[in-house]
Amino acid sequence: MSISSPNVGHSQRVRPGRVLGAMCAGMFLVLLDVTIVNVALPSIGHGLHSDVAMLQWVVDGYVVAIAGLLLAGGTIGDRIGHRRVLLTGFAVFGAASLICALAPNIGVLIGARIVQGVGGALLLPGTMAVIVEVFPDRGDQARALGAWAAISSLALPAGPLLGGLLTGWLGWRPVFWINVPLTALVILATLRTVPGRPGVDRERIDPVGLAGFVVGLGGLVFTVISIGHHAGWPTITAAAVVTAAALTTALTSSARGANPVLPLDLLRRKDFLSPNVVALTMNLIFNGLLFVTTLYLQDVRGCSPLLSGLAVLPLAVPLVVLAPVSGRITARRGPRTAVATGCVIAIVGTLLLTRLSADGGIGWLLAGFGLLGCGAGLVTASVVAAVVRATPRDRSGLATGTSNTARQIGTAGGVAIFGAIAGSPTGAHFIGAIHLLAIASAAGWAVALAATVYGVAGRPESD
Repeated sequence: MSISSPNVGHSQRVRPGRVLGAMCAGMFLVLLDVTIVNVALPSIGHGLHSDVAMLQWVVDGYVVAIAGLLLAGGTIGDRIGHRRVLLTGFAVFGAASLICALAPNIGVLIGARIVQGVGGALLLPGTMAVIVEVFPDRGDQARALGAWAAISSLALPAGPLLGGLLTGWLGWRPVFWINVPLTALVILATLRTVPGRPGVDRERIDPVGLAGFVVGLGGLVFTVISIGHHAGWPTITAAAVVTAAALTTALTSSARGANPVLPLDLLRRKDFLSPNVVALTMNLIFNGLLFVTTLYLQDVRGCSPLLSGLAVLPLAVPLVVLAPVSGRITARRGPRTAVATGCVIAIVGTLLLTRLSADGGIGWLLAGFGLLGCGAGLVTASVVAAVVRATPRDRSGLATGTSNTARQIGTAGGVAIFGAIAGSPTGAHFIGAIHLLAIASAAGWAVALAATVYGVAGRPESD
């Protein structure tokens, strides 16, 4: 579904602040749907008679579609103009949200979530690319991206909180109903504020590489979930073979093609690769921990959906307060300082989660979440700025698509891996698995710190 609209041409004055507001709202809405369903998952499972493996796909079906198609979304935006792609993506997202709200069974819900992800993949790279376009000065750009990161980061804790409110009072379907009017408002804001600039005709899409990447990513998540839920070896082996073949096809096509879906030339540069590694690692850990701790709160500790959402609030304030601070630090000192500091703080936060137990209070969880929020608040804006400054201006759509793809691959992998290791929250090993995952998460943040020292720029950039 696409939307035809009057063009906001060059003759109309572009107001960067209003454009930033519209893009932040759109980004927030799409990222909200990554986490808003977490608190609703037990209710969805009971209402649609689904097991944990199918509930993982309610989250990962959405995220895999986003991750698999983001690069295409960025390339299409570069080619025909980001405003057109933004409007189409919002329309698809809103229509799919309506189907989610009406889903009669888990299969329809998962299918609609995948379509939601297609819409998200079309619009997510455009939000960042438009900001880069309307804030050409690198210092202003870093500060704008800091504000963008603060608003979009708020989706992580706001999702469980809003999901808990809606699910506790009205059931799980309003979690999706709420997207419909919000999407309409964002479409209107985009029509009124975002300039309709032409794209670059030289950009093309590599269909073979794109198909290989989408199938490979979906196959990888399917393989991990299947292993975690003890599927038969024939199923696991077949999934692993398909995954390996598809990813090999994507890499081969990208290496040989004139317009690769994977920007291998950029990925060979440490100043581009390193911040994307950090972003992937951060999302993998955050969303994996969020998935298992939500199950811990409701199924182990017996908390209500609302209380579970409130327990995630310690993530909220640091994310919102420190993301723009990170943008200012990056503008003055370069991104390395903020990213490295955030990684160290996050290591401490994840280690605190090794103290969780099946009884007693949840103080350790709240403290760990608070430090994780501080770490992520410093990291998020700075890794975005690091990716942008490592990329030629005429490839902003592809580069931002790559950055968002890394994040969504991390999210999909986190839910799949952490859910597979933790297993059912009713199992005797569940608490021990959370402790193991917390230690592994601290090691992951240490890897992100090493990548930061290796490849993230340590000096500010001036035009």
